[in-house]
Amino acid sequence: MKINLANKNILLTGASRGIGKAIAQALCDSGARLALHYNSNGKMARELAGSFNNGSFALQADLGDAGNAEEMFTRALEKMKRIDVLINNAGIAKKSPINSGNHEWLENLRKTLEVNLSASSFLCKMAINHFVSNGGGIIINISSRAAFRGDTAEYIAYAASKGGIVSLTKSIAKEFGKDGITAFNIAPGFVKTDMADDFLEEYGEEHLVKDLSLKRITNPEDLAPLVVFLASGLAEHATGTTIDVNAGSYMH
Repeated sequence: MKINLANKNILLTGASRGIGKAIAQALCDSGARLALHYNSNGKMARELAGSFNNGSFALQADLGDAGNAEEMFTRALEKMKRIDVLINNAGIAKKSPINSGNHEWLENLRKTLEVNLSASSFLCKMAINHFVSNGGGIIINISSRAAFRGDTAEYIAYAASKGGIVSLTKSIAKEFGKDGITAFNIAPGFVKTDMADDFLEEYGEEHLVKDLSLKRITNPEDLAPLVVFLASGLAEHATGTTIDVNAGSYMH
């Protein structure tokens, strides 16, 4: 089946590397025009947008302050005139040992929730208002296996933030379906990206593969086709669902 997204305008956060970059490439290959959000990797995001040669563009926002999401969404909308799909992919995972200082631990919690949950929630709010006025739209949130099975002690805040994303997605699907809005949650397990370097360095790839039912760790490109499918609108009646992409390391 060939999926054609030629008429889709898509806002994708965290698009300059890792999972976001792989998703961006797959969406572009299917014809979509993209607003590629980045925080600090501006050169990479601009080069990626330019390589698509279809009017895609990069835009910067530090989602460590969720208020910046409003300006970013507005800028994307001004340039595209219409947004059909929002993909919340941007996220951070700050290592916070439970025996670290209280102030440090609390600050890491705040930053993690701000980027992973508050900014994503705010973008969903703005997208919903836009979609209601424009006949509907699609929201795809990238959560995590950690939302369901938990995470290590150092990443409690990360697991909590991703658990919130799951509930957010279900609530949107439940309440706004009759407005033409569908919402989906993708829950990856460990994915081989720059953000996962600390894990790989600490535990080693062989140790992580033991946790899988498949032979290798998930790559960003393993998630991208699923996002393209959901962005197409062909999965409308699966709205509210969570799709696990974790190499069989957690099933629920």
